[in-house]
Amino acid sequence: MSKQISMSKQISMSKQISMNEQISMNEQISMNEQISNFLAQKKIAVAGVSRKGDVPANAIYKKLRSAGYQVYPLNPHATEVEGDVCYSDLAAVPEQMDGLLIATHPDQAVGLIRQCQTSGVTRVWFHRSVGQGSYNEEAATLARESGISVIPGGCPMMYCQPVDIFHRCLRWVAGYPKV
Repeated sequence: MSKQISMSKQISMSKQISMNEQISMNEQISMNEQISNFLAQKKIAVAGVSRKGDVPANAIYKKLRSAGYQVYPLNPHATEVEGDVCYSDLAAVPEQMDGLLIATHPDQAVGLIRQCQTSGVTRVWFHRSVGQGSYNEEAATLARESGISVIPGGCPMMYCQPVDIFHRCLRWVAGYPKV
């Protein structure tokens, strides 16, 4: 069987992906690598956590923490989240971060990417399960132009073991890659 995929087959396969922007097979492979690379890191900041604990960022924060990651919550209006010290921004975090998960309103994403540029963070994951999520095209472009690896959607909870049935199904329905 030929390893080359015809252009029509590639287009047909990319139509099966239900993300807002279509992903070619080459970009799909790259996304697999980016997800694996992001999750291979150990120090991850999570932007968008809430003191109330009622937002996706908190669930992601807890999942990463329980999976053994060193996670650092970011919220400029909180001093403590999920029983841990919360930091106002990336500059306030006492260690160099390997990655940033953005689970905020999209209008905050550009500022967070600028923080990544200043702080030397080289990996960003925009949380998005359905709809726009935290994704911001301007922020993603700024990140890529700065050499920051960008995962434009999905959720680490779709990949951190053990994956719950909801996130496994969501990954499948939304067409995110299986890593």
